[in-house]
Amino acid sequence: MLCKYFAGEYCGLTGSRLDGAEMLACGLATHFVPSTRLSLLEEDLYKVDSSDPVIISEVIGKYSQQPHLKEKSAYLRRDVIDKCFSQRTVEDILSALEREVMKKPDDWISATIQTLRKASPMSLKISLRSIREGRLQGVGQCLVREFRMVCHVMKGEVSKDFAEGCRALLLDKDKNPKWKPSKLELISDGMVNQYFSKVDDEEWEDLKLPARSNLPVSAIAKL
Repeated sequence: MLCKYFAGEYCGLTGSRLDGAEMLACGLATHFVPSTRLSLLEEDLYKVDSSDPVIISEVIGKYSQQPHLKEKSAYLRRDVIDKCFSQRTVEDILSALEREVMKKPDDWISATIQTLRKASPMSLKISLRSIREGRLQGVGQCLVREFRMVCHVMKGEVSKDFAEGCRALLLDKDKNPKWKPSKLELISDGMVNQYFSKVDDEEWEDLKLPARSNLPVSAIAKL
């Protein structure tokens, strides 16, 4: 499997997207159905008078295919991804990537380093922590955590990088954002911690998830 434990770090920090073949290879998807066959699948699913997952899977299976990985698929670099993106901090991840490219020139690794270097240092820091925390939490806890993060990002009290990114990409379109803080080493643990705390403002309420007592125990446990 592609980075069984570290695909989240790679995709989350670089913004890379996985296609259908990669999703299957990673175990993030069970079937791949071409867009041209989706309407037929929808019709068949509508006719099925059952919620049995085995039956549903059989119906989907009739329309699914096994796509081939592209020649430059990230799945084929899973050894490097595991080795580098398993590091403890963003700084360590970058250092690991740089050590790899020093051993042997590699365009894919170089491009990955450039992507990380161009990104908002604050976004990298909070994203890595969120991914690592989410690995040990249920869906409900993840939703609350990410809601708090978004609230702090929108308020811009610690960093205004979200607004700056919008300016550089959507308004002035100069694609030259001026991040503040500008370097990873300028960001303290205390600054990162603020993004994961409840917003101390009467006008900003914490996320409250509705009770779902009608769900099976196995589903409630995941919340």
